[in-house]
Amino acid sequence: MTNLLSPDARRATTGAAHVPGFAVISGAQVQQALAGREKEIVELVEQTYRLHGAGDTVNPPSYFLRFADRPSARIIALPASVGGPAQVDGLKWISSFPENVASGLPRASAVLILNDHDTGYPFACLESSIISATRTAASAALAADRLSRGRSRPTRIGFFGTGLIARYIHTFLAGTGWTFESVGVHDLSTDSAAGFCGYLKQSGATGEITVHERPEELIRSSDLVVFATVAGTPHITDQGLFAHHPLVLHVSLRDLAPEVLLGAANFVDDVDHCLKADTSPHLAEQLTGNRDFLNGTLDDVMCKRVLPPADRTVIFSPFGLGVLDLAVGKFVYDQAAQAGHLRLIDDFFHDLRRYG
Repeated sequence: MTNLLSPDARRATTGAAHVPGFAVISGAQVQQALAGREKEIVELVEQTYRLHGAGDTVNPPSYFLRFADRPSARIIALPASVGGPAQVDGLKWISSFPENVASGLPRASAVLILNDHDTGYPFACLESSIISATRTAASAALAADRLSRGRSRPTRIGFFGTGLIARYIHTFLAGTGWTFESVGVHDLSTDSAAGFCGYLKQSGATGEITVHERPEELIRSSDLVVFATVAGTPHITDQGLFAHHPLVLHVSLRDLAPEVLLGAANFVDDVDHCLKADTSPHLAEQLTGNRDFLNGTLDDVMCKRVLPPADRTVIFSPFGLGVLDLAVGKFVYDQAAQAGHLRLIDDFFHDLRRYG
């Protein structure tokens, strides 16, 4: 282990730019830096959304690498830049291979590269599946709080899909003060549903836990519905299932038919990012020929430019912004640096003289 000042701290000390050391931060280190800090991370995600809304970020379109021989798989590149206190650029490179689940492996794996603001040199590579799940869960917990402030706070939650993301979302809801009278569970895999129930019991989740064989039962019995599936096309088409006007965290983006969205109030994290790649909001735009079905962004809600209705179903569809990964990744890096736990590759950069 080598102690290293962050690039920001080094500039403050020396007043000049230097080639940064290059650190590799493992998943275990990432988890150690983030564990038990749900409230702090939700606040960080909120700050990053505000920076994004104020134009102090760069978040280009994500780039999808797809494969003719593996049509269900993809690898996505999310380049981004964050201003504010973080002052960092970078790239998340995340793969989604749903077939992994049958082999007992997580569907997603990822790395995050952080680049120095002044020199552009990369200074860290972090295991990022945990960072990705964390920022997704923190975003969902923030949305659940902000979108429910004008209505009765949900007390019955239903998880449609019970993988890693569902577990992290529950952890962040519990870590930010949410309690529930009942927890509904539905998954196409009975083993996954059983495993998630085991996690709920082990985590000390409050409320009665019910496994629903039929998705209709889950939705009708929940006033907060979390979609965290690997669905590639919409499979929930009945608008009547939402007649009780729940709050819906549509994290997996492709579960709901466009007609369901058109009967609801819709909020996204970023309009241009969310309305692409055949997400449910994108399909709604194609169906209607416009974006009038959108009520606003989460930043609009936080800044009180838009108030979510209390008498309609409210759906939050977050595409997932690379700036959130950078903000959380920089937080992890700073925690490791302050603890003196950075693992440096001392000779990573070589031949740094321009003319040899």
